[in-house]
Amino acid sequence: MAVSPPMAFVEHAQRLREEVNHVLAAELKFSDRCPSTLSEAMAYAGLGPGKRLRPILVLLSAEACGGSRDAAMPAAVAVEMVHAYSLVHDDLPAMDDDDLRRGRSTCHHAFDESTAILAGDALLTRAFELLATKVRPAEVAANCSATLAEAAGAEGMVGGQMQDLLATASQSEGNESTRERQLEAIHRNKTGALFVASLQLGGIVASATDAQRAALVAYGEKIGLAFQIVDDLLDVAGNEGQMGKRVGKDDALGKLTFPGLLGVSESKARASALIHEGCTHLEIFGARGTSLRELAMYLGERDS
Repeated sequence: MAVSPPMAFVEHAQRLREEVNHVLAAELKFSDRCPSTLSEAMAYAGLGPGKRLRPILVLLSAEACGGSRDAAMPAAVAVEMVHAYSLVHDDLPAMDDDDLRRGRSTCHHAFDESTAILAGDALLTRAFELLATKVRPAEVAANCSATLAEAAGAEGMVGGQMQDLLATASQSEGNESTRERQLEAIHRNKTGALFVASLQLGGIVASATDAQRAALVAYGEKIGLAFQIVDDLLDVAGNEGQMGKRVGKDDALGKLTFPGLLGVSESKARASALIHEGCTHLEIFGARGTSLRELAMYLGERDS
């Protein structure tokens, strides 16, 4: 049975969210060389309501490895920019064709499709500009840039989105075991890669040992998949008002999902087991890993 995270962690996560939002807003201000419509669309997409899970993972992993939040903050904000870009592009008519995101109109509905595409492009490139100019020393900045680029690219998040589109067109092919492996592969890339990268970035900035970085990767792989299973479950039975996006859409589109493949009860059990497994990898951090453990509990209990 999942255990709810303590209220102290919920309050701590809210403080981290506010810190991230403050820096994110500052980094999304541009001179008059940037067309105002573009800067407005970037701010709309980047600063919309959200859990800021990925930047929080960066900050908590840095602290777990003995580093500071201040040093990790540029990397945390860069990850959120990449995530925001991915949502803008995923929502486009040519992709998932969504009209609601984070309780508001999606970027291409609030502005227009061309502006949304360019806002996503600009958020992505701004993320790497931030890593290059705000992370120090240069070797650490280069390592962070390579890690995030790999996770967000053709063998990571973008590749996972492509796999998802292909699976939607052919989800009836293969037996249940084959489709389950296919689904896990999709989400290791589409969702999990950025979770793992977020944890790695915190470790890189904090000069983590090889053993610590390996533990962060193992933890991230488990909770990333658990996060996606819970997301699939919320699409089946979540509250649209709490989630801030349409529910029931995956089934309507014929998407391959965990509840559709395993059933609701088995999906819940799988998510709980993954969270437990993930937390076993945090023992190396001792008390400094407590917040990451509590975050995993939060992911299992979330309702949005």
